[in-house]
Amino acid sequence: MPPTPPTSAAEPSGRLDTRFSDPKASATPWSDALAVLETAEVFWLTTVRPDGRPHVTPLIAVWQDGALHFCTGPAERKAKNLRDNPAVVLTTGGNALGEGCDLVVEGEAERVTDDPALRALASAYVRKYGPDWTFGVGDGVFTGDGGEALVFRVAPRTAFGFAKGAPFGQTRWRFPL
Repeated sequence: MPPTPPTSAAEPSGRLDTRFSDPKASATPWSDALAVLETAEVFWLTTVRPDGRPHVTPLIAVWQDGALHFCTGPAERKAKNLRDNPAVVLTTGGNALGEGCDLVVEGEAERVTDDPALRALASAYVRKYGPDWTFGVGDGVFTGDGGEALVFRVAPRTAFGFAKGAPFGQTRWRFPL
């Protein structure tokens, strides 16, 4: 099936993978996937340990300025992994098999250290998750009761959407480098 055309310059085109999709399925529009990324409360982050083994952990994240953003303490396993290998996968979706859309976002985690950008992200966390997730900003990090947190930005390189239910479908989106 041909790719769906993008609706804006920032929106990638999606292509349905007919090998893994119901014949009645169509490519999921990026706008539908974006709605899931903007509202999902829990994401699963996959990083790579120094010995090559994967490390997976749940966390919260916000979509802002064309990318997913998450934070972690500098001594946590994921932060240590990212020092050596910035390649990550962020996954979200639901546990129901018959409905919804699971998403997988591949990219590279880049530190966000600019205080104005961090303040905007701190506000985004409060808007999405409420006042329990209020962060201060100082010296290029989030600050709070748990100490300092490094903030990372993951602009999608490739993303996959897995539409569940009738019809099942797998869409792949590619993003400009």
